[in-house]
Amino acid sequence: MAESQATVVHLAVPTDANFMGNVFGGVILADVDRVAYITATRHSGLNCVTASFDRVDFILPVKVGQVLTFDSRLTFVGHSSMEVWVQILAEPLRGGPKALVGNAYVTMVAVGEDGRPVPVRPLEVTDPEERRRFAEGRTRMEDRRRTRRAAPPPGGA
Repeated sequence: MAESQATVVHLAVPTDANFMGNVFGGVILADVDRVAYITATRHSGLNCVTASFDRVDFILPVKVGQVLTFDSRLTFVGHSSMEVWVQILAEPLRGGPKALVGNAYVTMVAVGEDGRPVPVRPLEVTDPEERRRFAEGRTRMEDRRRTRRAAPPPGGA
């Protein structure tokens, strides 16, 4: 798991802010997507695309001038899909304690030159914490599959 982990750092600047002086959630989600892409690509060695965002939680507002750190790691790998967990931390630009401001689960899919899903290598889990995260990830992936199957087809019933 450790070899595919990634970190992205972002300085929250005025153009990231809404009218309340907080960073737009969409700005944060863009970096979540980027760091998840890096993690999935490192694991698979292939181009990856975003299949879904699950359970995005914004815990605290992020202010302009804070430094955001996006830490990501794989939690589950299926045939061609990979679940990436991203934690978002914020700290004052001049230093100070980091605070957890959000987290998300992102499903990435490895694709070939034709844009179709391709198999990826299994995830090696080595300790009880990784095994627990893997089992929880498998459950979330199965839930996503059931939800997709139960959804009406695009364009109508």
